Amino acid sequence: MRIRILAIGQKMPDWVNQAWQDYARRISGDCQLSLLELPMQKRGKNQSVAQYRSKESQQILDALRHDEMLVALDVEGKAISTTQLAGLLTDWQMSGRHVALAIGGPDGFDDAVRQRADVCLSLSKLTLPHPLVRVLVAEQLYRAWSINHGHPYHR
Repeated sequence: MRIRILAIGQKMPDWVNQAWQDYARRISGDCQLSLLELPMQKRGKNQSVAQYRSKESQQILDALRHDEMLVALDVEGKAISTTQLAGLLTDWQMSGRHVALAIGGPDGFDDAVRQRADVCLSLSKLTLPHPLVRVLVAEQLYRAWSINHGHPYHR
């Protein structure tokens, strides 16, 4: 199974890229993790937050492949535990579909992404720095993968 992270925002600090790559490399065999960075819309005075959100959401939908299940990471999504994520990971593998996890821009998603999403999950009710979300997602996917494979990392 392939899991692609579709993330709004480019040019992350080195520590983010290093941490991301470290966790992505740890997941092996039956699961492959990759990242597609999509450009964040330049903020200015001529457009509204809704317009930025709409354009960024459309980029995510345009990047989605026909064989991928869309999982939107949204503050209003369902909060789950790591063991529940491990269960979802198993379900996704059993479905035979690949997965795209979407990380929106600073203004989140518009309704088009939420309506298209197969699942909406929340990492936290806290506001998290965008670069940290990538690392957190990769780490939690690795932790879920390690649970499913009986690896001691989860303890």
